[in-house]
Amino acid sequence: MMSNRYSDILFQLIHSLEKAEKRHFKLYIKRSSGKEDLKITQLFDALGKMRTYDEKQLLKKLPGIEKPQLSNLKTHLYKEIMASLRLLKSTDSIDLQLNEQHDYAHILYKKGLLAQSIRIIEKAKDTARAQYKFQHLAQLIALEKRIETLHITGTMLEKADLLAEEAIQVSQRTNSMVKLSNLALQLYAWHIRNGHARDEEDEKGIREFFYGKITASELNPDGFYEALYLYQCFSTYAFIRQDFLMYYRYSQKCVNLFHAEPAMIRVETGNYIKALHNLLNAHFDLRNHKLFEITLQQFKDFAQTDRVLQNDNFRIQCFVYIANAKLNQHFMRGSFKEGLSLLPELEKNIAENELYLDKHRILVFNYKMGLMHLGSGDPGTSIDYLQRIINDSSDLRYDLQCYARLLHLMAHYELGNVELMEPLSRSVYRFMSKKKNFTVVEDEMLKFLRKRLRVNSAAFNTELNGFLQRVKQFEHSRFETRTLAYVDVISWVESKVNRSTISEVIHQKYINSRKRNYKQ
Repeated sequence: MMSNRYSDILFQLIHSLEKAEKRHFKLYIKRSSGKEDLKITQLFDALGKMRTYDEKQLLKKLPGIEKPQLSNLKTHLYKEIMASLRLLKSTDSIDLQLNEQHDYAHILYKKGLLAQSIRIIEKAKDTARAQYKFQHLAQLIALEKRIETLHITGTMLEKADLLAEEAIQVSQRTNSMVKLSNLALQLYAWHIRNGHARDEEDEKGIREFFYGKITASELNPDGFYEALYLYQCFSTYAFIRQDFLMYYRYSQKCVNLFHAEPAMIRVETGNYIKALHNLLNAHFDLRNHKLFEITLQQFKDFAQTDRVLQNDNFRIQCFVYIANAKLNQHFMRGSFKEGLSLLPELEKNIAENELYLDKHRILVFNYKMGLMHLGSGDPGTSIDYLQRIINDSSDLRYDLQCYARLLHLMAHYELGNVELMEPLSRSVYRFMSKKKNFTVVEDEMLKFLRKRLRVNSAAFNTELNGFLQRVKQFEHSRFETRTLAYVDVISWVESKVNRSTISEVIHQKYINSRKRNYKQ
């Protein structure tokens, strides 16, 4: 959860600036040396030195500025910083360049310099076509049609039909892209809100929603963006349904799409990063150990390129996804104690990048850090991390809320807190019943833990083996997979039966899995 430290948007913006951006702003503002500009420079410096936003302290540092003036001054400073950033970043973004060209063409048109305006429009249209920027292309065509309709330019006769046809084609492409990108967004929102499909009813609902929004023609994409959004739709749809083979197939298609057109990696860097993340997740879900390692190294290499390092958004994306992958790698290998070495640096990075991280990411990190401690034999610290999720009041990922409570219950079991098990198990049961989030494995687990309290030590092994046999039959059931992926109940119980640690059980499964992979 973001602290009050970043409660003010101007304070946020200034503290997000890098040294080069601050230096550029100072040079930019010096070009106009009016009294008002001197005041906003003082405000800029004062906010930059503050660790936490405090308006009373800020006014003390700005003699001659009264509270009623501060609001207008902050608004003016915000606009000037944004203007400076736009100027600095324009060469780094095709979208900003195309917007700039459109603005220039519009200004020239307003001045009556029609030939110059059309010349800029034609060059900008070539760039937009090459980068598949159809939204910008539509704007440029609209301005060109306006000029040709209202004025005699000398090119009207040969261009009328071409412009009309071009406008229709762009409109069709744009509509298709909008529909697919909307669907990709809605599916992603469904996952953030609900997690995976819980049962046949959930699956039926998501299937009807998905295929009700997509047409046969859209299943055969015409261009880069149509293919990108289509693959994103299918990969999220498959992930929600836990069809991990389909998830892998479409995640790989998405990465291949970028590799087939390398220029688009720079244009759509964020989507390329997300594609690599999805592919890593797919390898994790399928336990494709060798491919996971190859893709992770590829991702790490890309994260060190200037394109990523010089952009806060891409840098944070890479940090989040690579950290997630490194944790997953230890979960696959059962190397929980080794994984603990990642956590201090991870905690530090989370704190340093608090401004940029959404609550969903932090919830997932807390869960995985709690799981890492539990697997390494430190249930007490695990409880501290899980409590952060349980105490969270947001409506994000209620499936994660359920898994956190189950893991929390297991941690208390490991600590031998017998007196807490009965009330805790009742609390977890009520919470999950209210959320309608039960799977068979979860139900069996709660029954076992409650029964354990009433069983003497002599009968415990019999109960333990019975529980193991009941849950193992669901090991390959698609609707139970989500629970076993987040709470590896089977490995936990096997460690009890074999009198070993959960780390040893999972590591042996990892060794066996690698042997099978290399034989294939």
